[in-house]
Amino acid sequence: MAVPILGVAVFVWAANGWYPMYGHWLPKDVSAHGHVIDGLFDFILYLTGAVFIATGLTLFVFLWRYDAARNPQPVKYSHGNHTLEVVWSILPAATLLFIAIYQMNTWAQVKLERPPLLPGPDRIEGTADDSAMVEVTGRQFEWRIRYPGKDQVLLTPDDLFTVNELHLPVDEEVVIALKSEDVLHSFFLPNLRVKQDAVVGMKQFVWFKPVQEGSFDIVCAELCGWGHYKMKGRITIASRTKFLAWLDEIDRAQNVDHYSVESEE
Repeated sequence: MAVPILGVAVFVWAANGWYPMYGHWLPKDVSAHGHVIDGLFDFILYLTGAVFIATGLTLFVFLWRYDAARNPQPVKYSHGNHTLEVVWSILPAATLLFIAIYQMNTWAQVKLERPPLLPGPDRIEGTADDSAMVEVTGRQFEWRIRYPGKDQVLLTPDDLFTVNELHLPVDEEVVIALKSEDVLHSFFLPNLRVKQDAVVGMKQFVWFKPVQEGSFDIVCAELCGWGHYKMKGRITIASRTKFLAWLDEIDRAQNVDHYSVESEE
C-alpha cells in the first residue's frame, strides 16, 4: 500500500521543484518562443499528473478496503461492467484528442511559421535557391557549420566553415538549414527549445530567436553510432557587432594564403 502513496508524493515533490529537484525539468530558456514549449510541457505534465494522482489514490483505497486481513471471505469473480469499460476507454481517447488539438497553435508557431529565407546565388528573393542564414550538417561525430562569406550569400566559393562552433546574433530571427551526411542525427539546442532530426538526403529548416547572450550546448539527441556521446558543440549568442567580428576572424583564418615560419638560431 505504500507504493501508490510514495509515487504520488514523489510526483508532487518533483512537480513543485522542491529541494533537491529544483530546476531539474528543463534548462534555462533563452529563446523568444521557449515559453510556448514550456507552457505546453507544464500543461501536459499537470494534466497527466492529476490522472496519476487520482489513479494512485484509488489504488490505495482499494488496497486498504479489500485487504485480506479485513476480508476473510473468498474472492468472488465477475464478468465485469461493460458500461464502465466503455467509459474508461473513451476518457483516455478524449484526453489524447484534447491534447492533440490544444497543441496545434504551439506546433504552428514552432514548425510551420518559418521566417523568410535569404536570397541565394541568383540574388533574387523568393526563388528556389533561397538559403538559410547558416547551414548545419551532421556527420559522425561532429556538426559541420557553414556561413556565407563577404558576399552574404550561402553556397558560394567564399563561404566560411567551422566545426562544432555555432555563433549567432542576439535578438534576431535565425533560420538554420539542417542536413545529414551519413546517418540519422538529431540537432538539439536545449536552451533554445529546438530539436530536429537530420535525415540523409533531406534539407530541413529550424528557426528561433535567441534573446539572451551566452554560450550553450549543442548535442545530438539520436543514437548515431559508437561516438554518439561525444557529438557535441557550443552555440554562442552575442551582439551583432561581436558576431560580425567573429565572422571576420574566421574569414581571415580561413583565407590565409601563406604562412611564415621564424627559424630559431
